[in-house]
Amino acid sequence: MNNAQLHSVSAMMLAPLRQAWTRLVEMGAIPLAAPSLEESEVAASELYLKTVTTEINAFSASRNPELLPGIEVHIKEQVADVVRLFSGEEVCSFLFVCAYARALAEQRFPLEAALHVYRCGLKVLTHWIRNAVISASVGGGDSANSAATDFVIEYANAMSAIMAAEYVAQVRMLAETEGGQRTEVLNILLSGYDESDGRVALLLKRAGYLQQRQTYCVVVLRSTNPAEMENAERVQRISTALAALISRTPFRMLMGVRNSAVVAVLSTSRRQSGWTAPQTHLALRVAELLEELGPTVLSGVSGDQPSTSMIAKAEREATIAQDSASVSRRVVLFSGLPVRSLVVHKGGGFVRSVMPNWAGALQAADEASHGNLTKTLRAVADADLNVQAAGRSLYLHANTVYARLERIKTITGLDGRRHHELVELLLTLDCALA
Repeated sequence: MNNAQLHSVSAMMLAPLRQAWTRLVEMGAIPLAAPSLEESEVAASELYLKTVTTEINAFSASRNPELLPGIEVHIKEQVADVVRLFSGEEVCSFLFVCAYARALAEQRFPLEAALHVYRCGLKVLTHWIRNAVISASVGGGDSANSAATDFVIEYANAMSAIMAAEYVAQVRMLAETEGGQRTEVLNILLSGYDESDGRVALLLKRAGYLQQRQTYCVVVLRSTNPAEMENAERVQRISTALAALISRTPFRMLMGVRNSAVVAVLSTSRRQSGWTAPQTHLALRVAELLEELGPTVLSGVSGDQPSTSMIAKAEREATIAQDSASVSRRVVLFSGLPVRSLVVHKGGGFVRSVMPNWAGALQAADEASHGNLTKTLRAVADADLNVQAAGRSLYLHANTVYARLERIKTITGLDGRRHHELVELLLTLDCALA
């Protein structure tokens, strides 16, 4: 929490405490009760600490060696602050509470348990302060007890409010910092990096991405409707679903959004040592999981890569695989793509820039026939140039197939019954549609 925020919290939350403190001043309890409080300060701190560690299991269950010394110091600071206030010094901004809140947030200690500390302290401090006020022989016993009780309640409320505000602010800052680091690591891995760059190497090492015997693969996911990837909520649902799947596995995942797609780098141990058997291919295991995402997500999975320097290549593979996915084949492995698909994907753009003159006319005729010309060419290819078999697969008479092939030959000058010319026709159509 910055100074402006702290001042704002102080102005709102410390006003009731200041009123309770002023009431005790007017009654004479401050500073008359101060000597008694100072004399019993150590005993109050010890009782407070015992109450907290007995009632709040989080302190005894934690294996954090800094937790118990930290709460002991914090309790002593509270008790000393009460003595300071009863000595006549005014209410300040509880900087010691802010520091403790930041420490607990960094240690991932639960906020609920931290706030419970002040509820435990409420009982101890009330009894301690009441006794001191009574021993100071302040007039109006009931009124003095009431004023002491109000002071302790407002004191606990103020600490609770400042603890919660500072804790949440620190957690948010840590999350933003960690998120920024994850994003930076992901961008480095997917964009490629110079292995001689010491800063990058140190960042990857700290993130655990330079370990030995690791296998990596990349997953790219998009909705079946590309427009949905412009919707942040839809992207978040896909990300959450993927995270839930991977949480059931020993795989490590680094995920983000790039080029209107959810992109994740997954890794796992290739083998425990040189003497153990290698694991099943990571990409295959991931692909099996992705089938559970349902019919509205199309996924591409790269091949396995042996090092982080190959992750940029893996992203390109996963993107190509995802581009080949469809509703009927929702998860595509790059390693399972036919050579033909790779050729069309890689060279389709070049082919489209130098399309033969007949390509446009063939596409127009095919559209007019509701795609029957393309279906016929593919059926002939699947039947190994056997027109009779192609006709049976299309539930057509062979003469209809011959007629369509003649029409295609008239338009293009290429004969679909000849192997090389059929390949030329199909590659051209594939590139035009890519």
